Order: sequence, then C-alpha cells, then structure tokens
Amino acid sequence: MSTNETVPPVDWLTPDEDRTWRAYLRMVTAVQFGVAQDLAALGLSEPDYEVLSTLSEREDGTSTLHEQAAKMGWSRSRLSRHASRMEARELIHRAPDPTDGRGCLLALTPAGWDVLRDAAPSHVASVRRHFVDRLTPEELTALGRIAQKLSTDR
Repeated sequence: MSTNETVPPVDWLTPDEDRTWRAYLRMVTAVQFGVAQDLAALGLSEPDYEVLSTLSEREDGTSTLHEQAAKMGWSRSRLSRHASRMEARELIHRAPDPTDGRGCLLALTPAGWDVLRDAAPSHVASVRRHFVDRLTPEELTALGRIAQKLSTDR
C-alpha cells in the first residue's frame, strides 16, 4: 500500500463479540485436549484416529491420498508424512494409484482395522464425556447448525 492510500478503519470486536470469540477458542481447546488425552491413553493421536476413522468410512478402507487430505483439511505433504509414521506402525499401507501415476492409495491394514475397532468405543465415550453429555439436546442442535453455517464455503 502506498503512503497516499488510506488504511480502512478496523471494525474492532465489541466486548460481547470478543468475550464470545475467546469463549469459543477456550471451548475448542478444552474439548480437543480432553479427547486427545483419552486417545493418547490408547496409543493414538487425534490425527491417527482421524485417518483411521475416515478411511473406515469407505467400504474397502481405501482412499486416495488426495481425497483423504481434502477430507481432513490437510495438505497432501502433511498427510503423506503422517501416513509414513502410521505405515511404520502397520496401521495403514500405501499403494500406487492405478488411476493416477503420481498419486497413491492409503488403505487400512488388518491391524489398523483392529486398532480402530478397539479404540472406537473409548473414543465415543470420550466425545460424550467432553462434549455431547455436557450440552442439552437443544444446545447440541443449535451448535450443529452454527458449526454447519461456519464450515460451509461462502
């Protein structure tokens, strides 16, 4: 911006808006921290569980790296590095994508399916304890609507 241009005024948050924003940030941090601690007790990270659970949504437990990264909101390089760590633990395996010579497929291994099946009940209990059971049905419905509104592309 040149020195001759004027800087647009800042639309500062009102005290109520600021309080709500900060409460939202604290809420997200608290819920994620609680669930992450519970997953860590099972030997999994939140990203591990997200990879396993989203792959399990496919009947064959397989997805392209590109589709998986998009679904998780990650870059392909970030997912590729994380997939390498999970592959070393034999939770997933990679294979060439027959439809894309530069791409690869991520697939759950039998051990990955077992880990997910073992972890899922504890994970659901954790989500209930740190999130669902702390809200009324009406609050959950309202929060679901708000989350949908904020996560939808404009």
